[in-house]
Amino acid sequence: MMLKPYRLGVLLLTLLALPVMPSAPALAAPSAAAKGHTAAQITDFLTRFYGHHGPSAHDRENYVSPVLRERQQVNEEVDVLLCAQNEPQRISIGPVTVAQTAAVGWSTVTTHWASGGTDTFTAYVRLDSKPIRLDDVICAG
Repeated sequence: MMLKPYRLGVLLLTLLALPVMPSAPALAAPSAAAKGHTAAQITDFLTRFYGHHGPSAHDRENYVSPVLRERQQVNEEVDVLLCAQNEPQRISIGPVTVAQTAAVGWSTVTTHWASGGTDTFTAYVRLDSKPIRLDDVICAG
């Protein structure tokens, strides 16, 4: 039988006696998750923002991320907020998904056209945006 040196045994006992504490991010997670917009708030915002035929000039200026405003300036022939060239007949907002860990919420937006056709795109809102604003739009196909 081989005996361990006394110092190693004392070190192991000292380490085992230390209290186990969760890491700092684990402690901060509940308070971070409690902040930000809810799915209901994002639904209300997107419904108001898109309205029946698309966002107003005021909403485009005040409730859109700088990245989207810049993207619109570069793509003058397409409305990047609607992923279209024309004004839709009607707009509907799908259920909102909120990913607290990614700090983002999103919804599928459906545009309905006079021809009877529909198009969809995904609208993203950062949970921590103040005021709430459209952060990104990803066009389908």
